[in-house]
Amino acid sequence: MEQTTAIDAFSALAHDTRLSIFRLLVQRGPDGVPAMEVGRLLDLKPSTVSGHLATLKRAGLVSAERQHREVLYAPQLSAVNGLVNFLLQDCCGGDPTACQGVVLRG
Repeated sequence: MEQTTAIDAFSALAHDTRLSIFRLLVQRGPDGVPAMEVGRLLDLKPSTVSGHLATLKRAGLVSAERQHREVLYAPQLSAVNGLVNFLLQDCCGGDPTACQGVVLRG
């Protein structure tokens, strides 16, 4: 992952409402949640939810899929995995014994 991509993702998550939305989507899993339900569950106005979901989508953290009259939003867990790997790619100078307790994936 490039640094600019990571910065975009972290910037998108650096807002309390967007972080709450993203955490809700992660809790609900890969099947997705309709935007209206996100708003209802978090007590947010539809326009507010729409703007925050658009920001998360632009950052590559969520996907959107239209099903009939609804748009389902789901977390892009591969993007989150990429962020974690970006942060930890040079963990402990490559010494795996010094990084005990940290999950690293290639």
